[in-house]
Amino acid sequence: MTVNYDELSKQVLNLDTKIRFAGVANSKGEMIAGGQKENVEKFLDGDNVNMSIHYALQKRDLYTNLAYKIGSELSSITEYEKVTMISIPITSNDLFMISTEPRADYLKIIDFVRSYIASQK
Repeated sequence: MTVNYDELSKQVLNLDTKIRFAGVANSKGEMIAGGQKENVEKFLDGDNVNMSIHYALQKRDLYTNLAYKIGSELSSITEYEKVTMISIPITSNDLFMISTEPRADYLKIIDFVRSYIASQK
């Protein structure tokens, strides 16, 4: 069974009022599901969104080089002044990406995503 990325993105967006964006990027840097919550100020658009996706994929690839020593990456959390960025590898090609308001309960969000993915496989 495959994971329904649109449904996952929708459920994550509804999980917490502090979640701003939820979606899946493929290894080519293309958003293949999800999107931004309505009525939320956009900090990034256009090329800046593409750069953010590229950096998240690049970071995942860098940590893959250490997997033989420390295990596979389960998630990555980067806190900025205005947002927190969370990425969760789904497959070797697909990366689930979430942005939240600062101080969101990111462990709750990560646990929800992992449980959803596990229930779909």
